[in-house]
Amino acid sequence: MRRRHLLAGLAGAATAVVTGCIGNGPAASSGGTTTGDDATTGRSDETGNSALDLREANVTGVETEPVTDGVRFDVTLYHDDDGEDGHANWWQVERLDGDRLGRRDLSHAHGTLEFTRSSTVQIPDDVDCVVVRGHDQTHGYGGQAMLLAIDDGATRTVRQGEDPDSFSSSDCP
Repeated sequence: MRRRHLLAGLAGAATAVVTGCIGNGPAASSGGTTTGDDATTGRSDETGNSALDLREANVTGVETEPVTDGVRFDVTLYHDDDGEDGHANWWQVERLDGDRLGRRDLSHAHGTLEFTRSSTVQIPDDVDCVVVRGHDQTHGYGGQAMLLAIDDGATRTVRQGEDPDSFSSSDCP
């Protein structure tokens, strides 16, 4: 009987965690069309990210998939949302010169685990490499961003400062 209650409690907690992120669609962004999906993974730091400044919204993974209305981006962020007023509040996809192509807004804190959110972004035909940046309410930009080659999905991590840097094609993976 005790085991049944324990399992029921764990199932209820898991359901609460998952439903906490459902229905948080993205806001439309200027400069690009963005639609939201909630492909969520909550996993602890299995990727050796201990050197990251967790006060910043660090991009730790990007996967893409071509879809009919653009490119679906699955972006994983790592940010310690516990213990401060702000939280990771968006990630965005940009051209190398910093022009935004799309943005995925995040409406609530996600604790201390890495999490993945998805969005579809229209990528112009003349763009073959993009920057994916995280942002948080307290510190703005900072932490780790990723350069992504659109054709093969290769990525390269870069540290960004408080202000977004521009990149050149030679910086791409």
